Amino acid sequence: MIPFLLIIAFIIVFSIFYSGQHRKKKATGDFPPSWRLVLDEKVGFYRNLSDDEKKRFENDVMRFLVNVRVTGIETTVDITDKLLVASSAAIPVFGFPEWDYTFLDEVLLYPGHFDRDYDIGSKDEAILGMVGSGNLQGKMILSKPALHEGFSNKSDKHNVGIHEFIHLLDKEDGSIDGIPTILNNKAYARPWLDLIHASIKDILKGKSDIDVYGATNESEFLAVVGEYFFERPELLKKNHPDLYALLAQAFHQDMAAKRDVPAKATIERNDPCPCGKGEKFKKCCGA
Repeated sequence: MIPFLLIIAFIIVFSIFYSGQHRKKKATGDFPPSWRLVLDEKVGFYRNLSDDEKKRFENDVMRFLVNVRVTGIETTVDITDKLLVASSAAIPVFGFPEWDYTFLDEVLLYPGHFDRDYDIGSKDEAILGMVGSGNLQGKMILSKPALHEGFSNKSDKHNVGIHEFIHLLDKEDGSIDGIPTILNNKAYARPWLDLIHASIKDILKGKSDIDVYGATNESEFLAVVGEYFFERPELLKKNHPDLYALLAQAFHQDMAAKRDVPAKATIERNDPCPCGKGEKFKKCCGA
């Protein structure tokens, strides 16, 4: 009887500890106007939202930055870097209000590409983003230049930040398998997998405009075509209507229906940080 009671006690204590570890902090305070300028200039997804949706996106960004550290490895990190990381996280899950990523506590920004041993500037591999595992469980690694390129190039169907956060979203059901959680239902999973395999065959035959990296496996296909969905939705809907329809259902977003709004302002390099000076400035902007 005593061992059984000890086991029950351990389960209760572990459950309390586990829930405490995964309890997310809420964002407080107003969204700084200077941050809004960054989003307006850099993030097309944000510009295309209604005023109410922008407020929700801003709250998602603030909540992400409260709960997830953004750390530079051999590179500096400023508020623009942090906002682009947070936007990469918020975009794929914007259709799921108040979403928090379970398997993430820190994003590491590298000054360039890296290899599978996390060595920077490797001549053997040129990885631009990775969801960590093993000793790096709970981490994500992104190339800082690639992160910025993903938001500045609006025609290439690529965004490494969105790509890696789609992998993380895919992981929420316990495995990165290329099947979004909402499509795990058998009624949707089979059509989705059939469409993936047919699309991969077209890619390998050179009959598709989907990036060839999407043919690597099911999980990479989801991440690659997810980039396409968020970067060039109208083109995806035109070229791959069935694929677009399932992705719109999976992400709870009809991206092709959003209007394209140009940036209103250009941010100058000497714009002041919204946090002010001193220690508060350092904590906020990473200076």
